[in-house]
Amino acid sequence: MLTSLILGIFTFVQLNCENLFDCTHDSLKQDTEYLSDSPRHWNSNRYWKKLGNISKEILACGHKDERGTDLIPDLVALCEVENDSVLHYLTKRGLLRNAKYEYVMTDSPDQRGIDVALLYSPMSFRLIDSYPLRVTPLKGMRSTRDILYATGEVASGDTIHVFVLHAPSRFSGKSKTTPYRMQVMQRLMASVDSIRSIHPDPMIIVSGDFNDESKDKSIRFLEAGRLSEVSAGVKGSHGAKGTYKYQGVWQSIDHILVSHRMRERLKGCFVNDLPFLMESDEKFGGMKPFRTYNGYRYANGFSDHLPLVAQFELEE
Repeated sequence: MLTSLILGIFTFVQLNCENLFDCTHDSLKQDTEYLSDSPRHWNSNRYWKKLGNISKEILACGHKDERGTDLIPDLVALCEVENDSVLHYLTKRGLLRNAKYEYVMTDSPDQRGIDVALLYSPMSFRLIDSYPLRVTPLKGMRSTRDILYATGEVASGDTIHVFVLHAPSRFSGKSKTTPYRMQVMQRLMASVDSIRSIHPDPMIIVSGDFNDESKDKSIRFLEAGRLSEVSAGVKGSHGAKGTYKYQGVWQSIDHILVSHRMRERLKGCFVNDLPFLMESDEKFGGMKPFRTYNGYRYANGFSDHLPLVAQFELEE
């Protein structure tokens, strides 16, 4: 499998995997929802099917060149992955093994044990450094996911700085939890500003599940900090009007934002809603993401989020 950058196209993917958990209990985490004796009846068979489905979804975010050669994404940002074991099996033991992805990930204080990760192809992204950014909780705020920072050199000789985040949910209400998401954004921008203090015009990509839409305070805060949302308003080709559908309404809570130099190199951004990633929405009409569970009913799908795909022209 070849990377897109061979043709000068650098492909970046953002995907929330919808609870990519293994079947082993971590005594330090609240992961019992994804064990065999839980109401979800999560087991090794379902786990391996999930790994295969996520692998297929990632590969489908690449494209073919003019000769029909499959080109894989260069970078894949993942949310809702449980641990290093899951990433190892995802990249080394299944459909992705021939892609030869390497990965970095966080080990956060999140109570459920979910983290973020970045898959990268060593053929197009030479990792220089990576580390987590810890978010200090506000009063009344649970410990949340670390922000993952990674930097690497691409074939054009440029250095790209990547941030992957999964902001706190709206479970307790939007207004109550907005300060929690803003705390994550302020931690992120502190790091972005540190990079800019050394590199006046850096190449930066920020992606993740923000649990906010483009009009919301957290995204506007990042845009005020000179990051451009390249995923604003993007749709799919098979019915998706966002990356997530809640009670019949499409939402875009997954985002990709970039610095000025990356924006200048943007070729395009879209929601990847290939037919096999979708299913009929029998309750509300239209289509919806083909997810792993509908409530507690196992559906053997992919994720409740659709992937975002951004392509950049990096060849000098």
